[in-house]
Amino acid sequence: MSDLPDRLLRCSSSPLGAQFDGRGTCFSVFSEHAEKVELCLFDGNGRHEISRLAMPDCTDGIWYGYLPHARPGQLYGYRASGPYEPKQGHRFNPNKLLLDPYARRLHGSLQWHDALYGYHIGSPRADLSFDRRDSAAYMPKGVVWEEHFDWGNDHPPRIPWSETVIYEMHLRGFSKRREDLPEHDRGSFGALGHPATIDYLKQLGITAVELLPIHAFAKDRHLLENGLTNYWGYNTLSWFAPEEAYLSDGTLGQIKWAVKQLHAAGIEVLLDVVYNHSCEGSELGPTLSLRGFDNAVYYRLMPDEPRYHINDTGCGNTLDFSQRRVIQMVMDSLRYWVQEFHVDGFRFDLGVSLGREPSGFDPGAGFFDALMQDPVLSRVKLISEPWDVGPGGYQIGQHPPGFSEWNGMFRDDLRRYWRGDPNQRAALAARLQGSADLFDHHRRRPWASINFITAHDGFTLNDLVSYAQKHNEANGEDNRDGADHNDSHNWGAEGPTEEPRILLRRERLRRSMLATLLFAHGTPMLLAGDEFGQTQGGNNNTYCQDNETAWLDWSLLQQDDGRALHDFVARLIRLRRQYPLLRADYYQHAQIEVVPGLRDVGWFDESGNELQGEDWQNGMARLLMVRRARRCEDGSVEAMLLLSNADIAEHRFHLPQPALSWRLVVDTREPSKPEDPLSDQHYDVYRRSLVLLLAQFQPEAGP
Repeated sequence: MSDLPDRLLRCSSSPLGAQFDGRGTCFSVFSEHAEKVELCLFDGNGRHEISRLAMPDCTDGIWYGYLPHARPGQLYGYRASGPYEPKQGHRFNPNKLLLDPYARRLHGSLQWHDALYGYHIGSPRADLSFDRRDSAAYMPKGVVWEEHFDWGNDHPPRIPWSETVIYEMHLRGFSKRREDLPEHDRGSFGALGHPATIDYLKQLGITAVELLPIHAFAKDRHLLENGLTNYWGYNTLSWFAPEEAYLSDGTLGQIKWAVKQLHAAGIEVLLDVVYNHSCEGSELGPTLSLRGFDNAVYYRLMPDEPRYHINDTGCGNTLDFSQRRVIQMVMDSLRYWVQEFHVDGFRFDLGVSLGREPSGFDPGAGFFDALMQDPVLSRVKLISEPWDVGPGGYQIGQHPPGFSEWNGMFRDDLRRYWRGDPNQRAALAARLQGSADLFDHHRRRPWASINFITAHDGFTLNDLVSYAQKHNEANGEDNRDGADHNDSHNWGAEGPTEEPRILLRRERLRRSMLATLLFAHGTPMLLAGDEFGQTQGGNNNTYCQDNETAWLDWSLLQQDDGRALHDFVARLIRLRRQYPLLRADYYQHAQIEVVPGLRDVGWFDESGNELQGEDWQNGMARLLMVRRARRCEDGSVEAMLLLSNADIAEHRFHLPQPALSWRLVVDTREPSKPEDPLSDQHYDVYRRSLVLLLAQFQPEAGP
């Protein structure tokens, strides 16, 4: 690299980051309060700093510098000088190498050492002290990167929301134990794009994969010191660079190739993204990037004591989305992943934090406004986790139109209903009909509700019906971590058992919950592995378990009960796709009369009587019939009847008037039962089972 100049030239404004123009590279980075910013260049292995060049120009808080002959592959970082005044919120320390927030690739990994901290650990003055050690040896370096990829005729599948079925998966955990995939590709994008993976997803009926964080992330120091690691990845180090371990061939092209293969199969790719906080932690955390560039701008600080971070995320810090440069960085990152990698949407972790203004959560917050008017981002799928741990942090149903939201109430109500808890019939009715009580405003549609029973942070479906208590001892926190209230039940034995009666009950409950999920209006999300009985041994917080505790056990699919459950889930998804009444694109409120005496929706008790106001207050009622009806394009009428029994006994359901020619579609007690016509206007529903009936007729001929 001896041909590199010994100073940076001035350059016109360019996008933030390192932009190679064919002859050199323009470097630009934001810092409003820095007094000096230096570009640090490193040799090819990242061990030696070979040059330190002052950025020659700063306009509107953007520092620019052009380096002739700096080509792709060049390793770099920054140092920022300015006031070290923690009590005023400023933590500049030029001894700390800073990672470019816009770096597209990283070289090396974060090596934990006390030199990474801006203050002297162990000092009586704590973070008010100043550490003069150079942190460069322990920091990953940014890489100037340019890579071309032939997208060919790739087009986003653009699956309508009403037809979407989401599969939440961990990129590494999904394939790490799949013996039918090349060993070197397991746990990477090479496995995600493999024909065997795509065939599996297509046969199951999945239309979108939602990947747990793939952005480069830090492995928490305390976890590594205890022989654990950050498995989930919710501790972002860089919002533009992928986690290098997920690239088995070492190129960004592997991500693009995998996306292209999925698109060709009609499957969308959604990314779980973490913009609410960074891996720098609280004021006692390390100085790796944002803290060193401009702590007072990037992070929300206590108004009266800016030494301290506001911790509405529970992770030590919270990015300040009232700052335009924070919004710009996140928008640039999102747009980069859509335009460069063709991803189809995002799930925003702790989405409430992204809508926090100084006065609290605001559906009209600047970030939301920017997102919804953006010509690129407003066209992709946007999903929020509608809570954080700050004041007023539970905001389900309150995000702006255009968003869908994880429906935690669907999860909780469905678990409680099928467990047999009292006062759940009204909740079940609401959740089956798209949670209109939460989302039917501002002309939102049922798809705004992301329905799920399990997700990565909690029990798997198998464990939900196998454990009454969490068992997180392997996490090294004396079982204190993870949620204590899971609305789970073990049905007679804690964990694995050979008792046939218990196993049959658990299998039936899994089928009933899965059928409820896939027959409910809204957007269903399936946790990877639930379709064949994945277990985590009762661990409901596997964030630190990068091992067989959390990796999908594909041998379960080879067992009779695992294969049977998988085939049942695939059948449910096919039914959802086949019958629009299982995925309506509008809220049904019994205001539409399809034919005389038959409205688009109706709710009934087991006697066939329509439920009235006081009936919904019956706390001991665990039986419900929901009838949906529609007029088909050919003029015929289609009706479906859901019969739910969460009681401890079998019950006879008398079907509501008008009497129709019903036939069985699904009975979760006997999933292989033939789809035969009913001989009577009643059906016996076994305990904790769900039944789906279908009737089709021409109104001219009568029912």
